[in-house]
Amino acid sequence: MKYAGMPFGMWALFAPSFRKQLTAVLGYDAATARAITKKAKPQYRQIIRRLPEFEKADRFKMNIVNCAMLGAFILSMPQRPEVDRLTDYYAKSMMTKPMQWFCRKSGKSKFTAKDIAAMKATAALKAADRNPYSWNMEFYEYPDGSGYEGRFTKCGICVLMKKLGLYDLTPALCHLDYTMSEAGGVTNFVRQYTLASGGSYCDCGYKKKG
Repeated sequence: MKYAGMPFGMWALFAPSFRKQLTAVLGYDAATARAITKKAKPQYRQIIRRLPEFEKADRFKMNIVNCAMLGAFILSMPQRPEVDRLTDYYAKSMMTKPMQWFCRKSGKSKFTAKDIAAMKATAALKAADRNPYSWNMEFYEYPDGSGYEGRFTKCGICVLMKKLGLYDLTPALCHLDYTMSEAGGVTNFVRQYTLASGGSYCDCGYKKKG
């Protein structure tokens, strides 16, 4: 994958937040946080270069880029974090004001005909059949009209975290689904299983609030 474009933009947008939360959540002093960030950038670029390009219709490129960034920071830390603290660190690093705005904007179109069509198109694409760092999902609308579920049988984050030797920390990324759903303001996120915790699939259920 080329670094120019989305990966470059995502670093510019989120690296300051990732650095700030090294101090706020993980307790590193400012100098150490700067050193970790400096070390993480070339690590991130190297991870990105090793990834294949995503198909134009694949909506999950941003997900794998975010995973690459978190992985680069973890590999640059002097001490491997516990998964609970990493969960908090990742959520606070990602939920910048622009990201909160993005979630609210996305929430306004949730459950519209366009949203449903996009989910069905993603399910039909089965991008992970051709790119192991992407996702395969099935789409189910709840019979009672309360929302829908994306059921993922292949997950690019699981593949990349395993490649980086960080697979045990994958649940920290899974939890961001709850955070983003809450920020969107219109859905309650529900889940029973994840591939990272040994499930046969990841269920991502979005139920209408109220």
